Amino acid sequence: MKLRRFFLLLPPYLWLLALFLVPFLIVLKISLSDIALAIPPYTPTLDIGAGWDSFRTFLTGLDFENFVFLTQDDLYWKAYLSSLRIAFIATALTLLVGYPIAYGMAQSAAEWRPTLMMLVILPFWTSFLIRVYSWMGILSTEGFLNQLLLWIGVIDAPLTILNTNVAVYIGIVYTYLPFMILPIYATLEKLDESLLEAAEDLGCSRITAFWLITIPLSRSGIIAGCFLVFIPTIGEFVIPSLLGGSQTLMIGKVLWEEFFNNRDWPVASAVAVILLLILIVPILLFQRNQQKQQEAEQ
Repeated sequence: MKLRRFFLLLPPYLWLLALFLVPFLIVLKISLSDIALAIPPYTPTLDIGAGWDSFRTFLTGLDFENFVFLTQDDLYWKAYLSSLRIAFIATALTLLVGYPIAYGMAQSAAEWRPTLMMLVILPFWTSFLIRVYSWMGILSTEGFLNQLLLWIGVIDAPLTILNTNVAVYIGIVYTYLPFMILPIYATLEKLDESLLEAAEDLGCSRITAFWLITIPLSRSGIIAGCFLVFIPTIGEFVIPSLLGGSQTLMIGKVLWEEFFNNRDWPVASAVAVILLLILIVPILLFQRNQQKQQEAEQ
């Protein structure tokens, strides 16, 4: 039995080793290197092929110069804080939009649920980049949204939406909305309707029963959806680059500029390491929530 369990767990652990731990160690090694005019543009402080002497020299001369540099330049900590703020607001907006949709799907007739599910995941059939580019055409000054608002008389002059944080929020909510809807819908679909009927029989209105029963029982889906949106949004690069303006500061944009514009791989790697350490907290909280949910179902 133990041997069988070992072979079942071996593939995912090897997968994590090859695609997470090894790349992380490589990035960590680069973050402790020095920038240089070379290909690649850094000088390693650790030569693995040189054996123990190189490793001992590396440990004795170990410094965190690149990490110290991040604390001295306010661009980086402002980018981290801005990314956290944008991710938090975007997650809250996605929840406000996604929960009613998930609730409506769960309350619909059983024969319509597969169709509604397909409509939710339908955007994934199109390239992510194409979907973001389409929002550039919709939100531009002469785009479809401004033309529609002008035609119905809501506004007198075109609104400036593109290249603002509002456009970034719209792009994030649209892109990550299915990740919020699906876990909430999976929770609401299993909700026992008799609990709501009992609450109404005891004098609760439908709204009161919703807040006292439906929301608490769907909490696991809400937490899962929020984590699934919040975690990737922090490091988002494409959406703020295409829809956000120069004032939109996110750590993903800073990371890309350090790698490709400044060619400062050590500093860029240090930025990536700190970003990963920041993401570990919500990832651990998400795993803890999933574990509690599994224990409750057992």
